[in-house]
Amino acid sequence: MSEQTNRSTLIAAAIIFGGLLIGGYFLPDIINYVALFSPWLATGIGILFVLAVFFIFWLRGRYQRRHGR
Repeated sequence: MSEQTNRSTLIAAAIIFGGLLIGGYFLPDIINYVALFSPWLATGIGILFVLAVFFIFWLRGRYQRRHGR
């Protein structure tokens, strides 16, 4: 792997990790606020956050397969 590929992978991992960290930090507050109106909607938001994590990594893997990395 070239230096540019390593740097690109590191930047992508940092962005993904940062996004998950920020999202995970605010998720309990968001869920508690939404649960005041609808516990089902709050549960759905939590489930969507977890599914989004897998979706991000699925997209990343698909991108890497298409570009031969």
